Amino acid sequence: VQLQASGGGLVQAGGSLRLSCAASARTLSNYCVAWFRQAPGKERQLVSVIRWAGGSTYYPDSVRGRFTMSRDNTKKTAYLQMNNLKPEDTAIYYCAAAYNSRPLTPSGYDYWGQGTLVTVSS
Repeated sequence: VQLQASGGGLVQAGGSLRLSCAASARTLSNYCVAWFRQAPGKERQLVSVIRWAGGSTYYPDSVRGRFTMSRDNTKKTAYLQMNNLKPEDTAIYYCAAAYNSRPLTPSGYDYWGQGTLVTVSS
């Protein structure tokens, strides 16, 4: 599986961005796709994860209610809609895929995109 993340940029606090993660795979039905982020000097942390079959999602408390993850099976693309962005959301955002499991930590993912930078100004 190859993943291509895009959509990052500079936005003011309170604004919105939508990230995209395009996957190249014959099928994603047995995969979970996640977004992680990593700020300078900090560990990579989970932002959201979606089970491709069925579309169930999970969010940590830090983004729940502000971020929404979805997927388009026809396009094999996952999206992360980020609303009410805060300066602390500034980070490089990575998408990742895991086969037949729904890990909540980076070590559980075998496939990673290249990352896209999100900068939120105050």
